[in-house]
Amino acid sequence: MLRAAAIQMRSGVSRSGNVAAAERLIREAAGAGATLIVTPEMTNVLDRDKERLFGDLPQEDGLSEIATFAELSKELGIYLVIGSLAVALPDEDGQRKMANRCMMFGPTGEIARYDKIHLFDVDLPTGESWRESRMMKRGEEAVLARTDAASVGLSICYDVRFPHLYRALAKAGAEILTIPAAFTVPTGEAHWEVLLRARAIETGSFVIAAAQGGAHEDGRKTYGHSMIIDPWGRILTEKSDDEPGIITADLDLDLVRDARTRIPSLALDRDTNVRTLEA
Repeated sequence: MLRAAAIQMRSGVSRSGNVAAAERLIREAAGAGATLIVTPEMTNVLDRDKERLFGDLPQEDGLSEIATFAELSKELGIYLVIGSLAVALPDEDGQRKMANRCMMFGPTGEIARYDKIHLFDVDLPTGESWRESRMMKRGEEAVLARTDAASVGLSICYDVRFPHLYRALAKAGAEILTIPAAFTVPTGEAHWEVLLRARAIETGSFVIAAAQGGAHEDGRKTYGHSMIIDPWGRILTEKSDDEPGIITADLDLDLVRDARTRIPSLALDRDTNVRTLEA
């Protein structure tokens, strides 16, 4: 039995303030017995103002929060998935971009890192426009972290709409899927729960979805409602609002084998060729 926690935050434009808030909640979760703790997307900073963001965002070797979270994992003896950090990258062709980077730490140091593959580029009927690709460089490969506690498949937010990523992680051995996010309110209300439960059911995996929530300093509003879901698609626990805080649940990893035995869709998966007929 593994006790897991999802941290819900309301990150702002101050990296130091966000890191301090995250540390308080991580310590609270560890104090509640959690040994696998997941924080949301953009734990260290959430800012749509590109000039302000990059004016105070170093490259990885200068990002002090990495050492902070690594030391915190060692001190508390936990596995810590920092849902993602904004990390400045070297300029390419005069363009400033960052990685949206998940980092996983354990009691002995860094275990894994994953850069978000699927970037959210969309123009909404409400007039809102989101272009993550203007500020972010996409990742190139999926990442599975094998630990003594469990095998953990890493992902970030918009990835949740691409089920093939999670099937690949599950086929590689993932028992737990982490889906840290900063979902907008309209898409959160419409799709958050159903997408998370679908990814759990399709793969027979636990899902830990740590979310940003509420009205942020940069003007955006995020949905919150962090969840932990079992391999049968049942919500074990949910944060019923958009306020910062923690949720915890005990994960019986035998349920992964049970779900995949009862519904062996991963084992029976087949590549599909589509034949197109012209009428």
